[in-house]
Amino acid sequence: MPEPVIADTKPVVMELEAGDYFWCTCGQSTNQPFCNGAHAGTEFVPMKFTLEEKKQVALCACKYTQNAPFCDGSHAKL
Repeated sequence: MPEPVIADTKPVVMELEAGDYFWCTCGQSTNQPFCNGAHAGTEFVPMKFTLEEKKQVALCACKYTQNAPFCDGSHAKL
């Protein structure tokens, strides 16, 4: 599988409402950290995740987290 584009070297911290979201795995979306379909024609597929309640999250933007879609600090090693 090809390597994702590093969209940023820090997480995207935001408060999200309960619901379904699609995290960009390719790094090419112009709507980071969410998918906008830029992966079309590649091996990448967005990752669906669900929040059961409103909460603050830190979503990975470097695309190398081992806890997708959440940041695990992997950007510090890039």
